[in-house]
Amino acid sequence: MRTTPSVRPTPSPTLWLARGRHAGPAAEDVVRRTLQRLKADGTIDDQLEASDTETATGTAEFVFEARWTVARSVTVRARLTLARGAEHGQRWLLAAEAERPWNQEWPSPAAMFWPDEPDASWDHEPVTGLRLREVNHLPTEDKDIRRLLRNSVRAGWSINVVMHEAMTPEEGGRLPIGRLLPPSLRHRVVEHRAAPNQLRIVNRALREFGVQIPRGGAVLLPPTPAPDGFDADDFSVRTVFLDGSRPTELVDALTRFAALPTPLPDGAEEVVTALRDDWQLMTLEEELARQRRLVAMYTDALDAMTKSRDLYREAAERAHEALAVYRENGTGAPARPQPPAAPQGSPFQQFTRRLERLKDTAKALRPTSTADSGREEDGTRERPDESGR
Repeated sequence: MRTTPSVRPTPSPTLWLARGRHAGPAAEDVVRRTLQRLKADGTIDDQLEASDTETATGTAEFVFEARWTVARSVTVRARLTLARGAEHGQRWLLAAEAERPWNQEWPSPAAMFWPDEPDASWDHEPVTGLRLREVNHLPTEDKDIRRLLRNSVRAGWSINVVMHEAMTPEEGGRLPIGRLLPPSLRHRVVEHRAAPNQLRIVNRALREFGVQIPRGGAVLLPPTPAPDGFDADDFSVRTVFLDGSRPTELVDALTRFAALPTPLPDGAEEVVTALRDDWQLMTLEEELARQRRLVAMYTDALDAMTKSRDLYREAAERAHEALAVYRENGTGAPARPQPPAAPQGSPFQQFTRRLERLKDTAKALRPTSTADSGREEDGTRERPDESGR
Protein backbone atom coordinates (compact mmCIF):
# COMPACT_ATOMS: atom_id res chain seq x y z
CA MET A 1 0.00 0.00 0.00
CA ARG A 2 1.38 3.38 -0.98
CA THR A 3 1.79 5.99 1.71
CA THR A 4 1.24 9.70 1.24
CA PRO A 5 4.27 11.82 2.21
CA SER A 6 4.15 15.41 3.35
CA VAL A 7 3.05 17.83 0.66
CA ARG A 8 5.95 19.30 -1.32
CA PRO A 9 5.81 22.66 -3.11
CA THR A 10 5.29 22.78 -6.86
CA PRO A 11 8.32 24.08 -8.78
CA SER A 12 8.33 26.96 -11.22
CA PRO A 13 7.98 25.99 -14.92
CA THR A 14 11.29 27.78 -15.49
CA LEU A 15 13.21 25.11 -13.56
CA TRP A 16 15.04 21.98 -14.74
CA LEU A 17 16.13 19.53 -12.03
CA ALA A 18 18.16 16.30 -12.06
CA ARG A 19 20.35 14.20 -9.83
CA GLY A 20 22.71 11.26 -10.22
CA ARG A 21 25.83 9.49 -9.04
CA HIS A 22 29.25 9.47 -10.66
CA ALA A 23 30.68 5.97 -10.29
CA GLY A 24 34.23 6.76 -11.38
CA PRO A 25 37.08 8.58 -9.63
CA ALA A 26 37.63 12.35 -9.37
CA ALA A 27 34.24 13.49 -10.59
CA GLU A 28 35.16 17.13 -9.88
CA ASP A 29 37.96 16.93 -12.47
CA VAL A 30 35.51 15.58 -15.06
CA VAL A 31 33.19 18.53 -14.44
CA ARG A 32 36.05 21.07 -14.60
CA ARG A 33 37.32 19.74 -17.92
CA THR A 34 33.83 19.69 -19.42
CA LEU A 35 33.08 23.26 -18.38
CA GLN A 36 36.41 24.56 -19.65
CA ARG A 37 35.98 22.81 -22.99
CA LEU A 38 32.42 24.09 -23.50
CA LYS A 39 33.42 27.64 -22.58
CA ALA A 40 36.33 27.52 -25.02
CA ASP A 41 34.09 26.43 -27.91
CA GLY A 42 31.38 28.98 -27.05
CA THR A 43 28.68 26.51 -25.95
CA ILE A 44 28.42 28.21 -22.56
CA ASP A 45 28.94 31.91 -21.87
CA ASP A 46 30.82 31.54 -18.60
CA GLN A 47 31.55 29.11 -15.79
CA LEU A 48 32.84 29.25 -12.24
CA GLU A 49 33.87 26.89 -9.47
CA ALA A 50 32.29 28.52 -6.45
CA SER A 51 33.87 28.70 -3.02
CA ASP A 52 33.62 25.57 -0.89
CA THR A 53 30.36 25.05 0.95
CA GLU A 54 28.91 22.72 3.55
CA THR A 55 25.39 21.33 3.75
CA ALA A 56 23.17 21.49 6.83
CA THR A 57 24.50 18.05 7.81
CA GLY A 58 28.11 19.22 7.56
CA THR A 59 28.89 17.42 4.29
CA ALA A 60 31.46 19.26 2.16
CA GLU A 61 30.59 19.84 -1.49
CA PHE A 62 32.09 21.06 -4.73
CA VAL A 63 29.93 23.73 -6.32
CA PHE A 64 30.05 24.59 -10.02
CA GLU A 65 28.08 27.27 -11.84
CA ALA A 66 27.52 27.87 -15.55
CA ARG A 67 25.55 30.27 -17.68
CA TRP A 68 24.53 29.94 -21.32
CA THR A 69 22.02 31.31 -23.80
CA VAL A 70 19.19 29.45 -25.55
CA ALA A 71 16.73 30.61 -28.20
CA ARG A 72 19.18 33.45 -28.98
CA SER A 73 18.23 35.65 -26.03
CA VAL A 74 17.11 33.48 -23.08
CA THR A 75 19.70 33.14 -20.31
CA VAL A 76 19.97 29.88 -18.39
CA ARG A 77 21.77 29.68 -15.04
CA ALA A 78 22.71 26.29 -13.62
CA ARG A 79 24.33 25.12 -10.40
CA LEU A 80 25.76 21.65 -9.78
CA THR A 81 26.69 20.43 -6.30
CA LEU A 82 28.95 17.42 -6.00
CA ALA A 83 29.62 15.52 -2.78
CA ARG A 84 33.23 15.21 -1.65
CA GLY A 85 34.99 12.00 -0.71
CA ALA A 86 32.11 9.54 -1.26
CA GLU A 87 33.11 5.89 -0.93
CA HIS A 88 30.60 4.51 -3.44
CA GLY A 89 30.66 7.23 -6.06
CA GLN A 90 29.96 10.93 -5.77
CA ARG A 91 26.35 12.09 -5.74
CA TRP A 92 25.42 15.21 -7.63
CA LEU A 93 22.41 17.53 -7.76
CA LEU A 94 21.74 19.90 -10.62
CA ALA A 95 19.31 22.81 -10.76
CA ALA A 96 18.94 25.08 -13.79
CA GLU A 97 16.59 28.01 -14.29
CA ALA A 98 15.75 29.95 -17.44
CA GLU A 99 14.31 33.41 -17.87
CA ARG A 100 11.10 31.92 -19.25
CA PRO A 101 9.27 28.53 -19.00
CA TRP A 102 11.46 25.60 -19.94
CA ASN A 103 11.36 24.20 -23.47
CA GLN A 104 12.26 20.50 -23.77
CA GLU A 105 13.97 21.19 -27.09
CA TRP A 106 16.63 23.27 -25.34
CA PRO A 107 19.98 21.58 -24.55
CA SER A 108 20.10 19.41 -21.47
CA PRO A 109 21.81 21.18 -18.53
CA ALA A 110 23.42 17.86 -17.58
CA ALA A 111 25.33 17.92 -20.87
CA MET A 112 26.84 21.27 -19.86
CA PHE A 113 28.58 19.74 -16.84
CA TRP A 114 29.10 16.10 -17.85
CA PRO A 115 30.54 14.56 -21.03
CA ASP A 116 27.81 12.92 -23.12
CA GLU A 117 30.02 10.00 -24.09
CA PRO A 118 28.73 6.40 -23.87
CA ASP A 119 31.45 5.27 -21.45
CA ALA A 120 30.99 8.19 -19.04
CA SER A 121 29.82 6.96 -15.64
CA TRP A 122 28.03 9.99 -14.23
CA ASP A 123 24.43 8.93 -15.05
CA HIS A 124 23.66 6.41 -12.30
CA GLU A 125 20.43 6.94 -10.35
CA PRO A 126 21.63 7.36 -6.73
CA VAL A 127 19.12 5.05 -4.99
CA THR A 128 18.53 2.25 -7.49
CA GLY A 129 21.81 2.41 -9.40
CA LEU A 130 19.94 2.34 -12.73
CA ARG A 131 21.33 4.26 -15.71
CA LEU A 132 19.73 7.37 -17.22
CA ARG A 133 21.14 6.75 -20.69
CA GLU A 134 20.78 2.99 -20.97
CA VAL A 135 18.09 0.30 -21.06
CA ASN A 136 17.38 -1.14 -17.60
CA HIS A 137 15.87 -4.64 -17.66
CA LEU A 138 13.47 -5.47 -14.83
CA PRO A 139 14.34 -8.22 -12.33
CA THR A 140 12.73 -11.63 -12.65
CA GLU A 141 11.12 -11.88 -9.19
CA ASP A 142 7.83 -10.18 -8.39
CA LYS A 143 9.01 -8.74 -5.05
CA ASP A 144 12.20 -7.39 -6.63
CA ILE A 145 10.19 -5.64 -9.36
CA ARG A 146 7.94 -4.00 -6.76
CA ARG A 147 10.86 -2.83 -4.66
CA LEU A 148 12.72 -1.44 -7.66
CA LEU A 149 9.75 0.50 -9.01
CA ARG A 150 8.86 1.90 -5.58
CA ASN A 151 12.39 3.16 -5.08
CA SER A 152 12.45 4.58 -8.61
CA VAL A 153 9.45 6.88 -8.11
CA ARG A 154 9.76 7.64 -4.41
CA ALA A 155 11.92 10.79 -4.55
CA GLY A 156 10.36 12.18 -7.73
CA TRP A 157 13.60 13.22 -9.45
CA SER A 158 13.27 11.09 -12.60
CA ILE A 159 10.56 10.24 -15.13
CA ASN A 160 10.09 6.48 -15.16
CA VAL A 161 8.68 4.65 -18.18
CA VAL A 162 8.04 0.89 -18.31
CA MET A 163 8.11 -0.73 -21.76
CA HIS A 164 7.14 -4.27 -22.73
CA GLU A 165 9.08 -6.10 -25.40
CA ALA A 166 6.38 -8.06 -27.22
CA MET A 167 9.14 -9.95 -28.99
CA THR A 168 12.90 -9.93 -28.84
CA PRO A 169 13.89 -6.65 -30.49
CA GLU A 170 16.41 -6.30 -33.27
CA GLU A 171 19.72 -4.57 -32.66
CA GLY A 172 18.24 -1.09 -33.24
CA GLY A 173 15.40 -1.81 -30.80
CA ARG A 174 17.83 -2.79 -28.05
CA LEU A 175 19.22 0.73 -27.96
CA PRO A 176 17.76 3.14 -25.35
CA ILE A 177 15.03 5.50 -26.48
CA GLY A 178 16.78 8.41 -24.75
CA ARG A 179 18.73 9.30 -27.88
CA LEU A 180 15.37 9.83 -29.68
CA LEU A 181 13.89 12.15 -27.05
CA PRO A 182 14.02 15.97 -26.95
CA PRO A 183 17.42 17.04 -25.54
CA SER A 184 16.14 18.24 -22.16
CA LEU A 185 14.38 14.91 -21.52
CA ARG A 186 17.33 12.64 -22.30
CA HIS A 187 18.88 12.86 -18.86
CA ARG A 188 15.67 12.77 -16.84
CA VAL A 189 14.08 9.54 -18.12
CA VAL A 190 14.75 6.10 -16.63
CA GLU A 191 13.78 3.36 -19.10
CA HIS A 192 12.60 0.05 -17.60
CA ARG A 193 12.24 -2.90 -20.00
CA ALA A 194 10.08 -5.97 -19.37
CA ALA A 195 10.93 -9.15 -21.27
CA PRO A 196 8.25 -10.75 -23.52
CA ASN A 197 7.35 -13.34 -20.85
CA GLN A 198 7.10 -10.79 -18.00
CA LEU A 199 3.88 -8.99 -18.98
CA ARG A 200 1.66 -10.65 -16.38
CA ILE A 201 4.08 -10.41 -13.47
CA VAL A 202 4.92 -6.78 -14.26
CA ASN A 203 1.26 -5.77 -14.45
CA ARG A 204 0.68 -7.36 -11.05
CA ALA A 205 3.44 -5.17 -9.65
CA LEU A 206 2.03 -2.10 -11.39
CA ARG A 207 -1.41 -2.37 -9.76
CA GLU A 208 -0.31 -0.42 -6.72
CA PHE A 209 0.64 2.47 -9.01
CA GLY A 210 -2.79 2.49 -10.65
CA VAL A 211 -1.41 1.80 -14.14
CA GLN A 212 -1.12 -1.17 -16.50
CA ILE A 213 1.19 -1.74 -19.44
CA PRO A 214 -0.32 -2.85 -22.78
CA ARG A 215 1.27 -5.78 -24.59
CA GLY A 216 4.08 -4.35 -26.67
CA GLY A 217 3.39 -0.88 -25.31
CA ALA A 218 4.59 1.44 -22.56
CA VAL A 219 3.28 3.30 -19.53
CA LEU A 220 4.61 6.16 -17.40
CA LEU A 221 4.77 5.70 -13.64
CA PRO A 222 3.32 8.52 -11.53
CA PRO A 223 5.47 9.73 -8.64
CA THR A 224 4.21 9.83 -5.06
CA PRO A 225 2.00 11.80 -4.83
CA ALA A 226 0.73 11.81 -8.42
CA PRO A 227 0.70 15.27 -10.04
CA ASP A 228 -2.52 17.12 -10.73
CA GLY A 229 -3.88 16.18 -14.13
CA PHE A 230 -2.33 12.71 -14.22
CA ASP A 231 -4.59 10.13 -15.86
CA ALA A 232 -3.14 6.66 -16.44
CA ASP A 233 -4.90 6.30 -19.81
CA ASP A 234 -3.42 9.59 -21.05
CA PHE A 235 0.10 8.36 -20.35
CA SER A 236 -0.23 4.82 -21.65
CA VAL A 237 0.99 3.98 -25.16
CA ARG A 238 -0.51 0.94 -26.85
CA THR A 239 2.33 0.12 -29.20
CA VAL A 240 6.01 1.02 -29.23
CA PHE A 241 7.92 -0.34 -32.22
CA LEU A 242 11.36 -1.31 -30.98
CA ASP A 243 13.02 -1.12 -34.37
CA GLY A 244 15.15 1.97 -33.86
CA SER A 245 12.57 4.40 -35.24
CA ARG A 246 11.39 7.40 -33.27
CA PRO A 247 8.43 6.41 -31.02
CA THR A 248 6.38 9.54 -31.71
CA GLU A 249 3.43 8.66 -29.46
CA LEU A 250 5.72 7.81 -26.53
CA VAL A 251 7.76 10.99 -27.01
CA ASP A 252 4.53 12.99 -26.92
CA ALA A 253 3.44 11.28 -23.69
CA LEU A 254 6.82 11.95 -22.06
CA THR A 255 6.76 15.60 -23.12
CA ARG A 256 3.25 16.10 -21.73
CA PHE A 257 4.20 14.35 -18.51
CA ALA A 258 7.26 16.59 -18.05
CA ALA A 259 4.98 19.64 -18.35
CA LEU A 260 2.70 18.54 -15.48
CA PRO A 261 2.96 20.55 -12.22
CA THR A 262 4.75 17.81 -10.28
CA PRO A 263 5.86 18.56 -6.70
CA LEU A 264 9.49 19.41 -6.05
CA PRO A 265 11.58 16.26 -5.57
CA ASP A 266 12.85 15.38 -2.11
CA GLY A 267 15.76 17.67 -1.25
CA ALA A 268 15.28 19.93 -4.26
CA GLU A 269 13.99 22.94 -2.33
CA GLU A 270 17.40 23.56 -0.77
CA VAL A 271 19.10 23.22 -4.17
CA VAL A 272 16.74 25.69 -5.83
CA THR A 273 17.18 28.17 -2.97
CA ALA A 274 20.97 27.95 -3.31
CA LEU A 275 20.72 28.54 -7.06
CA ARG A 276 18.71 31.73 -6.52
CA ASP A 277 20.26 33.12 -3.33
CA ASP A 278 23.89 31.96 -3.40
CA TRP A 279 24.62 32.57 -7.09
CA GLN A 280 28.17 33.91 -7.63
CA LEU A 281 28.68 33.89 -11.41
CA MET A 282 27.45 37.40 -12.21
CA THR A 283 27.87 39.76 -15.10
CA LEU A 284 28.98 43.34 -14.42
CA GLU A 285 25.37 44.56 -14.72
CA GLU A 286 24.14 41.87 -12.31
CA GLU A 287 26.87 42.73 -9.80
CA LEU A 288 25.97 46.45 -9.94
CA ALA A 289 22.29 45.64 -9.44
CA ARG A 290 23.20 43.41 -6.50
CA GLN A 291 25.27 46.18 -4.88
CA ARG A 292 22.40 48.64 -5.34
CA ARG A 293 20.04 46.22 -3.60
CA LEU A 294 22.51 45.83 -0.73
CA VAL A 295 22.86 49.62 -0.37
CA ALA A 296 19.08 50.00 -0.30
CA MET A 297 18.77 47.23 2.28
CA TYR A 298 21.46 48.76 4.53
CA THR A 299 19.85 52.21 4.18
CA ASP A 300 16.49 50.84 5.30
CA ALA A 301 18.12 49.02 8.21
CA LEU A 302 19.98 52.16 9.32
CA ASP A 303 16.80 54.24 9.10
CA ALA A 304 14.94 51.70 11.22
CA MET A 305 17.74 51.71 13.82
CA THR A 306 17.70 55.53 13.95
CA LYS A 307 13.94 55.60 14.51
CA SER A 308 14.25 52.99 17.26
CA ARG A 309 17.00 54.99 18.94
CA ASP A 310 14.84 58.15 18.94
CA LEU A 311 11.88 56.27 20.39
CA TYR A 312 14.04 54.79 23.16
CA ARG A 313 15.49 58.24 23.91
CA GLU A 314 12.01 59.80 24.16
CA ALA A 315 10.81 56.98 26.42
CA ALA A 316 13.88 57.36 28.66
CA GLU A 317 13.32 61.11 29.03
CA ARG A 318 9.73 60.56 30.12
CA ALA A 319 10.85 57.91 32.58
CA HIS A 320 13.36 60.33 34.12
CA GLU A 321 10.63 63.00 34.43
CA ALA A 322 8.33 60.60 36.26
CA LEU A 323 11.10 59.48 38.64
CA ALA A 324 12.03 63.09 39.35
CA VAL A 325 8.45 63.87 40.40
CA TYR A 326 8.38 60.94 42.81
CA ARG A 327 11.73 61.85 44.34
CA GLU A 328 10.63 65.48 44.78
CA ASN A 329 7.63 64.28 46.77
CA GLY A 330 9.73 61.91 48.84
CA THR A 331 7.59 58.94 47.96
CA GLY A 332 10.39 56.80 46.56
CA ALA A 333 10.41 54.92 43.27
CA PRO A 334 7.03 53.89 41.88
CA ALA A 335 5.89 50.32 41.96
CA ARG A 336 6.09 48.48 38.68
CA PRO A 337 2.73 48.87 36.90
CA GLN A 338 0.87 45.72 35.94
CA PRO A 339 0.66 45.13 32.21
CA PRO A 340 -2.82 45.46 30.70
CA ALA A 341 -4.71 42.29 29.81
CA ALA A 342 -4.90 43.16 26.12
CA PRO A 343 -2.19 45.68 25.20
CA GLN A 344 -2.96 47.94 22.25
CA GLY A 345 -0.50 49.71 19.98
CA SER A 346 3.26 49.35 19.75
CA PRO A 347 5.50 48.57 22.81
CA PHE A 348 6.80 52.16 22.76
CA GLN A 349 3.26 53.56 22.89
CA GLN A 350 2.33 51.26 25.78
CA PHE A 351 5.44 52.25 27.73
CA THR A 352 4.77 55.96 27.12
CA ARG A 353 1.17 55.67 28.32
CA ARG A 354 2.28 53.97 31.54
CA LEU A 355 4.81 56.71 32.24
CA GLU A 356 2.15 59.39 31.66
CA ARG A 357 -0.14 57.66 34.17
CA LEU A 358 2.68 57.46 36.72
CA LYS A 359 3.43 61.15 36.24
CA ASP A 360 -0.22 62.12 36.81
CA THR A 361 -0.36 59.90 39.91
CA ALA A 362 2.76 61.55 41.31
CA LYS A 363 1.29 65.02 40.88
CA ALA A 364 -1.90 63.94 42.62
CA LEU A 365 0.13 62.70 45.60
CA ARG A 366 2.02 66.05 45.95
CA PRO A 367 1.42 67.41 49.59
CA THR A 368 -0.39 70.77 50.02
CA SER A 369 1.56 73.99 50.83
CA THR A 370 2.62 75.00 54.39
CA ALA A 371 0.38 78.08 54.52
CA ASP A 372 -2.74 76.10 53.73
CA SER A 373 -1.79 73.56 56.39
CA GLY A 374 -1.39 76.30 58.98
CA ARG A 375 -4.81 77.77 58.29
CA GLU A 376 -6.39 74.37 58.63
CA GLU A 377 -4.62 73.85 61.98
CA ASP A 378 -5.68 77.29 63.27
CA GLY A 379 -9.26 76.58 62.33
CA THR A 380 -9.32 73.39 64.31
CA ARG A 381 -7.96 75.17 67.42
CA GLU A 382 -10.47 78.00 67.32
CA ARG A 383 -13.60 75.86 67.16
CA PRO A 384 -13.43 74.62 70.79
CA ASP A 385 -13.05 78.23 72.07
CA GLU A 386 -16.11 79.30 70.15
CA SER A 387 -18.14 76.47 71.61
CA GLY A 388 -16.96 77.48 75.11
CA ARG A 389 -18.57 80.93 74.85
